[in-house]
Amino acid sequence: MKMSRLGALDVTSIGLGSAPLGGLFTPVSDADAEATIARAWSAGIRFFDTAPLYGFGLAERRLGVFLRQQPRDSYVISTKVGRLLRAPDADATEDEHYKGTPRERPVFDFSHDGVMRSVEESLARLGLDRVDVLLVHDPDDHYDDAVAGAFRALQRLRSEGTVKAIGAGMNQSEMLVRFAEAVPVDCFLLAGRYTLLDQGALDALFPVCQAKHIGILLGGIYNSGVLADPRTGAKFNYQDADPALIARALELDELCRRHGTDLKAAALQFCIVHPAVTVAVMGARNAAEVADNIAMSEAAIPPAFWQELRARKLVDARAPLPGGV
Repeated sequence: MKMSRLGALDVTSIGLGSAPLGGLFTPVSDADAEATIARAWSAGIRFFDTAPLYGFGLAERRLGVFLRQQPRDSYVISTKVGRLLRAPDADATEDEHYKGTPRERPVFDFSHDGVMRSVEESLARLGLDRVDVLLVHDPDDHYDDAVAGAFRALQRLRSEGTVKAIGAGMNQSEMLVRFAEAVPVDCFLLAGRYTLLDQGALDALFPVCQAKHIGILLGGIYNSGVLADPRTGAKFNYQDADPALIARALELDELCRRHGTDLKAAALQFCIVHPAVTVAVMGARNAAEVADNIAMSEAAIPPAFWQELRARKLVDARAPLPGGV
């Protein structure tokens, strides 16, 4: 698999995102989780992204079970800070997004000490002695606390050599631009904001990241599902997609079909060709989805498809397309 450089780290250009392994939208069994991670490993994937939020510790534990069996220097793992998992005072109701999870629920804490506790607890769940990448997770309403507390802790850990790369993971690009200007970071995980349906990252984030050599870990490439299976009831950025978005996805799907290709292949290859993108972080809940993601990244797409996509102005004119179209 193609390798890329992320700060001081060598990473595979495709990574495994573990939110689905935490039961995102539907439960996942231990057996399916293990098979998913094993299939990713056998396909050559060596970048793994997780977070305490994903299944409220479940994804970290499941990744740890597999990765503890592998040579520690043979893979790169990222996790996130900003949420501590704590047992609620009363019985926990089922979460809106994560199903089949432990009882603990996340509590925001972007303080220096909270981040240090978060790292210690993540390592315990993973059963590892270190992680490689630490990201401040979803500090949308906590910018000041993130800069004064969380990033101060992350910079300390990086300077001590405890981690190799730091940054933030968010579902928006605007605050990431602010972080890029305020904090010396190595990477950002951007979810759902550079896809066939949303190229907002082109406005400011990608230019500043390229200028400052900040790597982009790109998640949400299928926008939570609507670019994988555009239909009524499909998800867009974790919510039910509205009819206008479904219509746009169906238009893209129809164009793909006329050119003998798959919408998922077009969505993935559109994203990874941008030079700002270091790793395409692809979620999967079973081994078949991992294999499909790999196949989509390698599928042959006729140049005529990209030419028509450009001619019909279905993507931002600034977006590079495969083949230099």
